[in-house]
Amino acid sequence: MAGLPWACRTARAQQTLARGLVASLLSALSLAACSVPEDRPAEGTENTAVPLPPMRVFGEIRAEPPSRANADMVRDFLDLSFALESGRALPVLSRFERPITIRMSGPVPPTAPRDLKRLVSRLRSEAGLQVSLGDIPGAEITVEFIPSRNLRRAVPYAACFVVPNVSSWAEYRRAPRARVDWANVTLRERAAVFIPSDAAPQEIRDCLNEELAQAIGPLNDLYRLPDSVFNDDNMHTVLTGFDMLMLRAYYAPELRSGMTREEAARRLPAVLDRLNPRGRAVPPRPVAPTPRAYVDAIQRALGPGSSPAQRRRAAAEAVAIAARSGWRDGRAAFAWLSYGRVVLDKDPETAFTAFLQSARIARADPLLELHAAHAELQLALFALANGDPRTSLALTERAIPPATRDQNAALLANLLMVRAEALEELGRVNEARAARLDSLGWARYGFGAQVEIAARLVQRPNADPTAATDRAGP
Repeated sequence: MAGLPWACRTARAQQTLARGLVASLLSALSLAACSVPEDRPAEGTENTAVPLPPMRVFGEIRAEPPSRANADMVRDFLDLSFALESGRALPVLSRFERPITIRMSGPVPPTAPRDLKRLVSRLRSEAGLQVSLGDIPGAEITVEFIPSRNLRRAVPYAACFVVPNVSSWAEYRRAPRARVDWANVTLRERAAVFIPSDAAPQEIRDCLNEELAQAIGPLNDLYRLPDSVFNDDNMHTVLTGFDMLMLRAYYAPELRSGMTREEAARRLPAVLDRLNPRGRAVPPRPVAPTPRAYVDAIQRALGPGSSPAQRRRAAAEAVAIAARSGWRDGRAAFAWLSYGRVVLDKDPETAFTAFLQSARIARADPLLELHAAHAELQLALFALANGDPRTSLALTERAIPPATRDQNAALLANLLMVRAEALEELGRVNEARAARLDSLGWARYGFGAQVEIAARLVQRPNADPTAATDRAGP
C-alpha cells in the first residue's frame, strides 16, 4: 500500500468513475429489462432479453477455531455475557436449560429456510448445542418475519432484534417492558427474533446468525473483538470459530443459569482449557476496554438522525479516541474506515488518506482481513478514478478471498464490479464480462431486488455512511 504511485487530487475523478459504474451496471441490468421477476418475458415483448444471472449462494462453512489465548477469551466471555449492549450490567448468566426448538412464522422469505437450516446444523456440529427446527407453537425460539416498516415504527434504529419471554410480534407489542427486559431474566424459557421480511437475503441471513446467537447465548457486543459477530462494526456476518467457542462454553455443564459473574469467572479458565486446548499455550494480549465515548461517536457517525456535518465530527472524534488510546487494532481500523466514508463526498483527499490508514492498520493483523477488504474496496475505486486499473485489480484480488471466506455477498459483489471496470479499461473484455455477471449473481443475494442492486452498486460501493445497518441485540 505504501508504494501507490498517485494520490487523489479532486472529486472530479470520483464523479467520473461513479458515472461510469452507473452506465456499466445499467447496461448489465438492461439485459433483463424485459424480464419479470420469474425471468419470463413481459407481456407484449419479444423473448429476446437475457435475464439477470441466477442468484449466487455460498456453500457450507466451517469456521476456523480461534487463535487467541484462552486467558483473553475468558475476559471476552465475561464481558459478553454479563452486560447488555447499552452498557447495563447483568446480575446473572441466563440460558436455556432444555433442548432448544426454533420455529419460523410470518411471511417467511424464500431464502430463509435454507439459511436457517444451515445455521442450526452449524450450531449442533460446531457449538455442540441441542437445537433443532420444528413448527410447533411451544418452540423455545420463534423467528418471526415482519414488514420492515412495522419493525422500524416500533424500533427505529434496529434492522432486527431479539427479546425474551414472548413468542410473537403481537405478544411483544402487548407485553409490559419489564417482561421483555433481559436484565430481569434468570432462566431462558422463550425468546423471539424479529427480522424484516422484505430485506435482502444476506441481511436476513446476517440477522439469523447474530440474533439467534444472542437469543441462545451472550447478549453483549464488543468493539474490541477482531473475530466475531458479537461486534457492532458488523464486519463479520456469519458466526465465526470464536463465536462457536463462546456458545459451546455458554452451555458447558460447569456453568448454569443464575450464576454470577464471579462464580463464572472461577470456572471459565478450566472450561476453555477443556474446550480449546490450543489456546492454553497462546500468550495473553491484554486489550484495553472500549470507552463509551468511542461507541457513542461511532453511533453518531454511522447511525440515523445525524446531519452530514455531525457525522464528520463524530467520525473524527472516534479517530481521535483511537489515537489517544494508542490502538492499532480493529477499533482504530474501523474508526478510520468510518471517517473515510463520511467525508468522501466533501473531501476525497482526506477520505483517501483515511482508507489508506485503515488498510495499513488492518493488514498488520491477520485477524483483521475483513477490515482491510472494506478499506481496499475504497482504495480500488480511487485507483480506477485516477487511471490506475492495475492497482485496482491488485487491491480487489487481495480483498476477494476474505470476503468469500466470510460469505459476504454484498462486499464480494462490489469488489467484482470494480474489478470488472478495471479489466474493461485494460482491454480484457471477456474477463470483464465474466466478473460483471459474477458480481450481479452475488448482488442478487447481497442486495436483493433488482432495483436495490442498481441503487447499491451504481454508487461508489460502501460510500453510504449508514450502509452498515445495525443488527440490534438487547
